[in-house]
Amino acid sequence: MKGNFNFIMVFSSLIFLFRFMPIFFVIYYLVPAGWKNLILFGGSIIFYAWGEPRYLILVLLSVFVNYFLATFIVKSGERAGGRKFFLFLAILYNVGMLFFFKYSAFFLSSLNGLFGWKLPVPDILLPLGISFYTFQILSYIIDVYRGNCRASNSILNLGTYLIMFPQLIAGPIVIYGDVEKDLKKRKIEIINVERGLKTFSLGLASKVLLANNLGNIWSACGEAGFDDISTPFAWLGIIAYGLQLYFDFNGYSLMAIGLGDMLGFRFPENFDFPYSAASVTDFWRRWHKTLTGWFREYIYIPLGGNRKGKFRTILNILIVWLITGLWHGAAWNFVLWGFYYFLLLALERLFLGKLLKGSRVLSRIYTLFFVFCGWVLFVASSMSEIGILFSRMFVWHPGSEYLEYLTNYGSVLIASVIFATPLLRKYYRNHSNRMPVLIFLCLLFWGSVVQLVDSVYNPFLYFRF
Repeated sequence: MKGNFNFIMVFSSLIFLFRFMPIFFVIYYLVPAGWKNLILFGGSIIFYAWGEPRYLILVLLSVFVNYFLATFIVKSGERAGGRKFFLFLAILYNVGMLFFFKYSAFFLSSLNGLFGWKLPVPDILLPLGISFYTFQILSYIIDVYRGNCRASNSILNLGTYLIMFPQLIAGPIVIYGDVEKDLKKRKIEIINVERGLKTFSLGLASKVLLANNLGNIWSACGEAGFDDISTPFAWLGIIAYGLQLYFDFNGYSLMAIGLGDMLGFRFPENFDFPYSAASVTDFWRRWHKTLTGWFREYIYIPLGGNRKGKFRTILNILIVWLITGLWHGAAWNFVLWGFYYFLLLALERLFLGKLLKGSRVLSRIYTLFFVFCGWVLFVASSMSEIGILFSRMFVWHPGSEYLEYLTNYGSVLIASVIFATPLLRKYYRNHSNRMPVLIFLCLLFWGSVVQLVDSVYNPFLYFRF
């Protein structure tokens, strides 16, 4: 399995900022209300097809297949067998497509390695955003089955929900019931457009000015060779990667939320300053909140949650986190990463959580230490690389190469630490409409544009998941 995302029209690209975005929104605002879903659906198809035309059919099939299966679930009425049958078909189709494109090569190669078989392993290109839109449409189907929302009577509305370009590729994961009314009728007010532009500018700056520059530090570690870097450089690199991942994904989420505001939708918050968490449990309440909420609502609670005793609760946590690890990637390091967090979360539920409440400082040091160690498992490309990185971090290897990067990127690191905490949140909320803040946001936007013109390094890390 591989993904070629070099030609995606990312939000932080000049072609999106100065071609797609202005042209789309001019048309979107000019057309009558009854046409807005059609324009949004068509614009989203263009956005997706720009980077992934060959797999556009998969997204469209997801809309059509799930539209009719949800309709059949409703038409089955009180016949439990019929409702379950169509729910089963929907889960089989959606999970089956995700498994084939994302996991089949991993499982076949794992079987070959385990048993010495020679099963053919397909070389499959990973469809863009398949993990996100699969989870999103599964939530719709399950909610229709549960009676939590009505099945859409408009295939265009359902298609708009699933293919909406702000959150199609990398979330946040939006539940159909949260936007159902807005899909049918929404009022676009200037105050929402203004709020959306502000949020978008913050997200763009997070991505371009912080995440991209932090990425240069981690890239330098890899280019130097993990076998040859010093212990300080290894720690600097993994800290830079953890901050890069946060500002990369949070920046994307903020841009998506801002675009949603400009379209007339209110998307859910996806991050809540996770590096300020006082435990690993608290961290995962704050990091990628829509995904965590999805796993809780559609896997953990149906398994029994914490209602069936301590042993069953721990087992449910294990299942959820093994799936969480695999969701992020079809590789054994992601399985190990999921198991790592299962152990930490299980320990906190059993006894560690009570101990952490005794100290606000030690609890945060503990959380940061284990979270950044966890990023080693997350980012490593092989088990041997995990061993090398940990050996560099925990067995002293002298060196001074890290000083160059502290000098060159010291201001970015300091700004990243500050903006990763809620220190400025209250000020921004109270003064977001004042001229100094508006000027600052304009400077962030145009500073990001200048950075984009001068730089060729502009990946979105979460696209590969």
